[in-house]
Amino acid sequence: MEKLTPQQVFDRLLDVENIRKLEGQIRFVLGDVDIIVKQKDVVGNIIQEWLKGWLEKRGIAHLPSDNPQLPPDFYLDPADKRHSLLEVKAFNRKASPAFDLADFVGYAKAILQQPWMLETKYLIFGYSMSEQGIVSIEDLWLKNVWEISRSSEKWALNVQYKNGQINKIRPATWYAPKAKFPLFESLEHYLSALEQTLVDYPDTRQLSIGWRKNMEKNYSEFSGRKIIIPRWEDIGSYYQTDK
Repeated sequence: MEKLTPQQVFDRLLDVENIRKLEGQIRFVLGDVDIIVKQKDVVGNIIQEWLKGWLEKRGIAHLPSDNPQLPPDFYLDPADKRHSLLEVKAFNRKASPAFDLADFVGYAKAILQQPWMLETKYLIFGYSMSEQGIVSIEDLWLKNVWEISRSSEKWALNVQYKNGQINKIRPATWYAPKAKFPLFESLEHYLSALEQTLVDYPDTRQLSIGWRKNMEKNYSEFSGRKIIIPRWEDIGSYYQTDK
């Protein structure tokens, strides 16, 4: 099996497969009825399944994750689950990104114990579907998590907040030429927003105690790169001020 990095997978999809020139359909067969699926809300999951099939057919090493709530979806080096981590996302390019980045509480806990999760690359498909059910890939991106994240009016980190509960971390519209909330400029700034959200959300206030220092220590030990996570009070005015 050939081992590729996330960047090499991205490059091969664009330059070798010419994925932005391909067209596909989603078919469902039950008994003697064969239909073309025209519902856009199923396309994202199908694209992830397609990528798994593509990796297998091209003989590219990969191991699917067994936890769909947390990144990554694939380990591209099955013998090393700390590097070459790939998360797959897809959204209707005619609308804003509607996928989740991760479960908020589970993610905040997991990256303390597994700081390499922060190195996960997000392979993002922007697709379109015609009225005839023809699926095309309009855009493809490879991003770090902080490059597709932002703040919000209520929370330091953009999250899904419903019925008094934070559920998921939500993405920014990273490709927009003008945005109300800037993208985070670094991993450290992203983690600062995450910590502040832990502090502000009553259900995770206890978890936030010592979280920043432990995150700095554990990530630095893993990566060999010392990080210092700034306090949100020192940087938040930039990320929560209209531009």
